[in-house]
Amino acid sequence: MAPETSGTSTPIRKEHRSQRAGFMRAFAMPFRPGPATVAGVSMLCLLIGLLYLALEIRTIFSDQMKQEYAGLVLEAAQRAEGARNRVGVWQQLSDGDVAKPEGYRQARADLAAHLASLAALVNASPFDAPRIPGWVVLPDASLQNTDALLNQALTYWTAQRDRDSADVRTRIFRVAAVLIALAALVSGILITALAMYTKRTLHLAGQSQKFEHAATHDAMTGLPNRRKLIDTLEEAVAWSAAEPVRRKIAVLYVDLDGFKRVNDSLGHHAGDEFLVAVSRRFRQSVRRTDVVARIGGDEFAVLVREFSTHAELGEIARRLIACVTEVDAQMGNGLVRASIGIASFPDPVNDYHRLLAAADETMYQVKRNGKNGYAFTVRGN
Repeated sequence: MAPETSGTSTPIRKEHRSQRAGFMRAFAMPFRPGPATVAGVSMLCLLIGLLYLALEIRTIFSDQMKQEYAGLVLEAAQRAEGARNRVGVWQQLSDGDVAKPEGYRQARADLAAHLASLAALVNASPFDAPRIPGWVVLPDASLQNTDALLNQALTYWTAQRDRDSADVRTRIFRVAAVLIALAALVSGILITALAMYTKRTLHLAGQSQKFEHAATHDAMTGLPNRRKLIDTLEEAVAWSAAEPVRRKIAVLYVDLDGFKRVNDSLGHHAGDEFLVAVSRRFRQSVRRTDVVARIGGDEFAVLVREFSTHAELGEIARRLIACVTEVDAQMGNGLVRASIGIASFPDPVNDYHRLLAAADETMYQVKRNGKNGYAFTVRGN
């Protein structure tokens, strides 16, 4: 008799086979890292490499310091050895030589001084090194002990200098190799990852420029605002101070007389059109190097970066007044004129921080004296 089979066994086996096939397909899918993964791996490699380089460079500086210190000790040992040789020369002289006692004592004193300098260097060494006992450097110390000391010092510190020099060369070679490897490994990955973000970076840069322009310019007229004017004034003063002969700078502070009546009688829309038209005329009437700014409301300022005489400033003021009169006539108002105060640096205003305020004060003097004109600041503020 044939064995009985369960009716549910076949569906279960099919389900298991389907699950196994799904797992196999999942593992068989190739791993494709995205831009963020690529950038992350590259930055990790770069950080690890930089950390290794920092440690190696720190060790190189330490070894170089050891090498230089060893050089100082060797120089002191060589000077002491020279003094020891001079002592030997005096020893070889005949006892009948009248200069021998004094010369020999002087040579021993020089030797003791050089040995003391050598001992000070060796014993103050920040590195592990054989120390020199004090009794070896006494003036009456045995010359045999001195010779042994000098031989030991020269041998040890020469070997130490050579070891440090070899270590520095080895580490420099490692640093160069790591730099080459990092450049080959990271440069391609970084270039690929950075290229993917170039478009976004350019977009952000454009947005940043727009924000910067909005922060430093008047939204309605497009003129620089007070902040931009002050920054430009500081740049002009710095530029002038760098010249062999300081150039004179001036500010013309302009206030529109009767402008409030335009807003009151014709509405703010007409007032805005008037300000835009006047701003355009102001820009056209001054030189390219000069800056027209809207300070606020119906107040403007013109920064003259360079001038020779007050007559030039007077001509600019008359052109600005004419601009206001022409715009007012074109719009058929017959209401608006201009009062202008002029202040110059460094004479009479010797502090450029007060230049704008001085021009403003002078403008109010013009208003008190009948308006529709200009005046110069006659004293420093």
